[in-house]
Amino acid sequence: MTTLGVGGSTAAAELAQLQPWADCAAPIAAEEYAARLAKARALMAAQGIDALLVNAGASLRYFAGVPWGASERLVAMIVLPEGRPQIVAPRFEHGSLEADLVIAADLHGWEEHEDPHALVAATLHATRAGRLAVDPAFPFQMALRLQAAAPGVTLLDGGPIIDACRSIKSEAELALMRQAKQMTLEVHRRVARILHPGITAGAVTRFIEAAHRALGAAGNSFCIVEFGRGTSFPHGLPGERRLEQDDVVLIDTGCFVQGYTSDITRTYVYGTPGAEHRRIWNLEREAQQAAFDAVKPGVPCEAIDAAARRVLERAGLGPDYRLPGLPHRTGHGIGLSIHEGPFLVRGDATPLAPGMCFSNEPMIVLPDRFGIRLEDHFHVTEAGAQWFTEPSHAIDDPFGLAA
Repeated sequence: MTTLGVGGSTAAAELAQLQPWADCAAPIAAEEYAARLAKARALMAAQGIDALLVNAGASLRYFAGVPWGASERLVAMIVLPEGRPQIVAPRFEHGSLEADLVIAADLHGWEEHEDPHALVAATLHATRAGRLAVDPAFPFQMALRLQAAAPGVTLLDGGPIIDACRSIKSEAELALMRQAKQMTLEVHRRVARILHPGITAGAVTRFIEAAHRALGAAGNSFCIVEFGRGTSFPHGLPGERRLEQDDVVLIDTGCFVQGYTSDITRTYVYGTPGAEHRRIWNLEREAQQAAFDAVKPGVPCEAIDAAARRVLERAGLGPDYRLPGLPHRTGHGIGLSIHEGPFLVRGDATPLAPGMCFSNEPMIVLPDRFGIRLEDHFHVTEAGAQWFTEPSHAIDDPFGLAA
């Protein structure tokens, strides 16, 4: 049976039908940013922390709305037990910073020839902050320079504070993530239709970028397109590939909506699936569902990984990370970062809690032959797990057209 919904159209025809997303989620409100800072301060107090350093990147966006990535120029926010946060940044960036900030904060500027770590140290000393929790994303070299500039300050891991805030998503965050994932699933449906023998992975990637933008997203957050043998490598192979008849197709992509990201994988066959394709695809879907069904508040993250692996091991795959089988964790947290904690993997005993969001992707790899990855996302509720998007239906009907 030829796979339903695959082939038969063109990139131009599919792009012409796409319109900006009609049901857009609301941006994060000012009150929510205030609540985030309040939660961080409560955690600081409980852990005996005098100040929290938040680096440029996803965490600065989370607490202050500033969508800047980290660079060699130090940009960081210091959260104190009370009062306005203090932001240290290059002086020439202050105009841009003020335009992006969604919270009230005091700015401290440094010129290009000055040491910004000394400015952070002076801010800490002025507030008598002796115990500083540092963003896990703060570069090690910068941490060393800060320690040298502030010898009386003890640097501690800020992960228990930042991760505890970011890992529990609000209803507003869930709505933004749901929009991003639904947009990417629509792109998956469209890209399947443009496939034909000879099309290159590069052409598919460019279409996905254009389709995400046509829907109103800020382009691809990332994109993996693999055909045939290339699907047996979880993150693909270098170089250009061309699609051939009856190839396995693996497409893994996502987009950003107001900083929140999607990350969805679909795997199917261009043409007619073979018996082994179908057997492994069905096993993958069973393992994905077993992981989903194991989700309950209070259950440790590692138990979800174990649930998926039991399905595969009963079928003679693995065990553990051995191939053929599942070579990586079952899932990762997701939000403002594509991969963020906690993780669905052995050794992560973090208890699941309502508001946590994860990928569910227990990929099966048959080395040098093909791989099957079905990746969807869920969030934890009081009753268990809830999908953001509907999982794939069948190897020969990935988008449920026959339903």
